[in-house]
Amino acid sequence: MKISDSNEDEPILNLTPMIDVVFQLLIFFMVATTFLDPEKEIGIELPEATSGVASEEAEELIINIFADGRIVLSGREIPSDDLLSELKAAAQANPQTPVTIRGDRLVHHERVVQVMDACGQAGLLNLAVGTMEGI
Repeated sequence: MKISDSNEDEPILNLTPMIDVVFQLLIFFMVATTFLDPEKEIGIELPEATSGVASEEAEELIINIFADGRIVLSGREIPSDDLLSELKAAAQANPQTPVTIRGDRLVHHERVVQVMDACGQAGLLNLAVGTMEGI
């Protein structure tokens, strides 16, 4: 008959590695969520719309028009005179390239029409107007 020895140590579960993993995951998700909304770092206040479809295409051209009339094409500011040549170059690469025009809600309508006209002259006809999702 075996007699149990009361001096044996009970197994201990070391939680330190699991806590380290949880902290690493927490840091990863905190950093990853800061890159989710690039529109928040742009200084454009878009108008709201209750209908519409969100576009998530990788080859999309995004034209931002600021309230003071500056134009930013795919993240870089360009002069108004160079807009047509830039759009023609994009149209030569792919005439079906979708273009989203996001104008500040305070920008003059004439400026948005000029950008749309430049897209038409370049041969880019797949246009969309960027808005914020309304309530």
